[in-house]
Amino acid sequence: MTNKELVLNMLAELSTKEISVVTNPDSFPEHEDVAKRGGNIAKEARLKLEAETGKKVVSPLNAKSIHSIEKKKNTPQDDEKI
Repeated sequence: MTNKELVLNMLAELSTKEISVVTNPDSFPEHEDVAKRGGNIAKEARLKLEAETGKKVVSPLNAKSIHSIEKKKNTPQDDEKI
């Protein structure tokens, strides 16, 4: 997950929480509606960012593959002295 994906995920969670505080849902369908509304806010932000930059926000990377890439960057090369 990239930083952009993480930020949008946090936006969805924060939006959902804030909507839930204001609407105070009682039933499962009401909670489901609040979750969809919160997620929609992040979706709209993602689509707007993609339209402005011309780049996709969602990547095929996951935490394991990102960690592997960073680990390779921090590993000394064979020709470097330790």
